[in-house]
Amino acid sequence: MNGPETAMTADLAPSTPHGTPADVDTVEHAASTPDQAQPFADLGLKEDEYASIREILGRRPTNAELAMYSVMWSEHCSYKSSKRHLSTFGKHTTEKMREKLLVGMGENAGVVDIGDGWAVTFKVESHNHPSYVEPYQGAATGVGGIVRDIISMGARPVAVMDQLRFGAIDHPDTARVVHGVVSGVGGYGNSLGLPNIGGETVFDAAYQTNPLVNALALGVMRHEDIHLASATGPGNKVVLFGARTGGDGIGGASILASETFEEDGPLKRPSVQVGDPFMEKVLIECCLELFAAGTVEGIQDLGAAGISCATSELAANGASGMHIHLEEVLLRDPTLNAGEILMSESQERMMAVVSPEKLEEFQAIAAKWDVEAAVIGEVTGDGRLTIDHHGHRIVDVDPATVAIDSPVYDRPYARPDWQDALQADTAEVLPRPGTAEELAATVRTLIASPNLASRNWVTDQFDRYVGGNTALSMPDDAGVLRIDEATGRGIALATDANGRYTKLDPRTGAQLALSEAYRNVATSGAVPLAITDCLNFGSPEDPGPMWQLVEAIGGLAEACETLEVPVTGGNVSLYNSTGEPGLIDSAIHPTPVVGVLGVFEDVARRVPSGWQAEGLSVLLLGTTREELSGSAWADVIHQHLGGMPPQVDLEAERSLARVLITSAEEGLATAAHDLSEGGLAQALVESVTRFGTGAQVDIAGLLERDGVDLTGALFSESQGRALVAVPAELEERFTALAAEHEVPLLRLGSTGGSALAIEGVGSFTVGELRELRDGTLPRYFG
Repeated sequence: MNGPETAMTADLAPSTPHGTPADVDTVEHAASTPDQAQPFADLGLKEDEYASIREILGRRPTNAELAMYSVMWSEHCSYKSSKRHLSTFGKHTTEKMREKLLVGMGENAGVVDIGDGWAVTFKVESHNHPSYVEPYQGAATGVGGIVRDIISMGARPVAVMDQLRFGAIDHPDTARVVHGVVSGVGGYGNSLGLPNIGGETVFDAAYQTNPLVNALALGVMRHEDIHLASATGPGNKVVLFGARTGGDGIGGASILASETFEEDGPLKRPSVQVGDPFMEKVLIECCLELFAAGTVEGIQDLGAAGISCATSELAANGASGMHIHLEEVLLRDPTLNAGEILMSESQERMMAVVSPEKLEEFQAIAAKWDVEAAVIGEVTGDGRLTIDHHGHRIVDVDPATVAIDSPVYDRPYARPDWQDALQADTAEVLPRPGTAEELAATVRTLIASPNLASRNWVTDQFDRYVGGNTALSMPDDAGVLRIDEATGRGIALATDANGRYTKLDPRTGAQLALSEAYRNVATSGAVPLAITDCLNFGSPEDPGPMWQLVEAIGGLAEACETLEVPVTGGNVSLYNSTGEPGLIDSAIHPTPVVGVLGVFEDVARRVPSGWQAEGLSVLLLGTTREELSGSAWADVIHQHLGGMPPQVDLEAERSLARVLITSAEEGLATAAHDLSEGGLAQALVESVTRFGTGAQVDIAGLLERDGVDLTGALFSESQGRALVAVPAELEERFTALAAEHEVPLLRLGSTGGSALAIEGVGSFTVGELRELRDGTLPRYFG
C-alpha cells in the first residue's frame, strides 16, 4: 500500500533513553485489565469496531494491537466503504477480458501479457492528504510508494505518470501546493531515472483544500519473473531491508498526532513520510537481483502502517503465521518506542521472506548494493502473528482479522437533493459570441485559461526521455515506451478524468474518463488492453458522495465490459471533503482517474498528436452535437457548471479506435489528436503548436452536416471524435477505412504555413498561439 489517507497511531508507552520499553502494555497485561480505557475513537475506530476487536481477541487489545487494527481497518487500507461495490468490476469481467490478464485485482499491482513473453505491471494510487500537509514530501513519497508496488511484483520500473489537481490558480495557497508537489514528483522520479511520460494538471476551486496527487508507475518483466507477496514455509526468515526505521510518517496525514508524543521529548516527528530516492534506486537494483538469484519467497513493500501492515498482509496472504522480534529492527532514531517502530511509515523499506539456506546469499546481495538488512522474525505454522519487543509480547492476533477480514460497510447512499437542479441548469442557453471577432477573442481566452494552457512549466521539470525508450510523451495524447529493443514491441499509456462531468452525472462522468483515455491510446496507434483506476471522492459517511462513488463504479464497470478492457487494480481515496455534509460544495468534484494501457507490436508505428508536414489533409472523425454543458467554454467564459455532460457512445468509441489503430498499422495518418476538453478549437490549436506547422480549415461543412452553430462547432465537447492529418495521396484509402467502420468523416482543410486560419473566425499565428498558451502557468508560478 502507498502512504496513508487515514492512518493513525496509538498512545503507546514511551521508551527509556536506550529504547527499552517502560511499563509496556503486553498481551498478558491486556488480558488482566479488561476495563482499562483506550483511545479507540481518537484513532478513528467506531465503538462497534472496537467491540468487534475485543470479541475477535477475546480480550481488550494491547495498545500496539489497537494501533495496528485502527490503521489496517482504516478506509485507506481496508476499503471498508467501497469493497462491497468494487466487486462490481469482477461481475463485469468476461473470460475474453481475462485472456491477457496475468495478475488481477487484489495484488500489489496488476500484470498484463503484452506478447512475446513480455508482461507489464502498472498501477495508480493516491497521496492526496499528505500532499496538502507537506506538498514536496507528500508527492515525492507518493511516487516512491507506487514504484515499490511495482518492484514487489518482480518488475523493473520503467516509467511514471502523475495526475494532479489543485485549487483555483489565483488562490493565495495554490502556489505553495503546486511548487511543492511538482518539485516532489520531479525530484523523486528524476532521481530514480524514470521517465515521466504523461499525466494531467487541473485547477479548480473544488480542490482548494483537497488537492489530488495520483501517481502511476509502470514496470516490465518476463512472464516467468512474476512474483506475488505472501509468507509461507515455517522456518523461513522474515528480513527487513532498505532504509532504517525512523519516526517520520507515524500517524499519517489525516491526524497530525504530535499530541500523542511528550511535549518535552525529542522534536515532534513529521506525520508525512520523508523520501530518499537514491536509497530507492539501489533498492530497485537490489530487489531485482534478489529475485533473479531466486533468494526470496516473496517481497512486500512497506507503506501505510509500516511493519504492522507488511507482517499482517504477508502472513494473511500465506495463510500461515509469523513471529517478529521488534528489537531487531534497525533504527535511525533510538528513542522510538515499540508502537512507533511498529507503525512508522519510513520510506524505502521492503520485507522479504527468505529460506534459511538462501539467507547468506540474500545478505551478500544486499551488502553488494550497500543495503542494510536485518532478520526480524520467522514464518510459523500456527496461523498467528506475534510480535515481541525485548521479550515482551505486545501483539498476538490472527493476521487475517487485521489484513483481510476488516469491516465491510453497506453505507447508505442517495442522489443529492441538489442534483436535479444542477442538471436542469444547462449551458446550452448561455449567451454565445455573435461575430467573428467575438469568436476569435473567445478562442484566445480559452486557450490561455488555466486548464487549457500549455503544461510546459510542469512537464519541463520532469525528465521524459531518460532511459532512451520514450517514443512519445506529453504533450502527445499518450505516453509511448519501447519495451523490446529487438522487435520494437511497446506500450502506450494515457490517464484521464473530468471532475466537472462527474459532478453533473457520476455514472456518465466515469465512463467519459475511460472513453477519453481509451481514445487517447488509440490515437497513438496502440490497441487498448487494460485499465487501472484511482477513485477520488468525498466522505463515504455522507450519502451524496457515497452515491457518486457507487454510480461511478457501476458506470465504469459496465463501460469496461463493453470496451473489453479489464480493471487490473487501483486505489480508492475517500474523505476528500471539508465542507458541511450534504451541500453541493462540501467535497471535491468526484474524480475517477482512469489509466488505459495499450500495446504496439512496433512503436515505430506510433502516431504523434501534431502535424509536422505541409500539404496534409486535415480530417475530422466523429459527430459533433450541441454539447456545451460541463465544457471549458461554459467554465471559462461563464463560470458555469450545470446541465448534463456529453453523451457516451461506447460502440462509437470502439469503431473510432479501430479506424485509428488500423490507420497506424497501415501508415496512413501522420498525426492524430482526440477531441475532448475545449473541443475542436483546442484540438486545432494543440495540433498546430505541437510542431509549429499551421493549417487552413473551413468548418462550414460541419455546421451543415451536424446542425450546429459556430460556437457549438468550435467548443462543443462531444466525445468519440478525433482529428487526423493524412497525406493527400492516402486520403482516399483513409476515407474508405472510416466508411468501413461507419465512422463519420469530414475534410476540414489542409496543413501548411505558420498560422491557423479558421474560415469565418480569423487567423492566429503559431507564435501568437504559443505565447498565449505558454504564458499562463509561469505568470502564476514564476
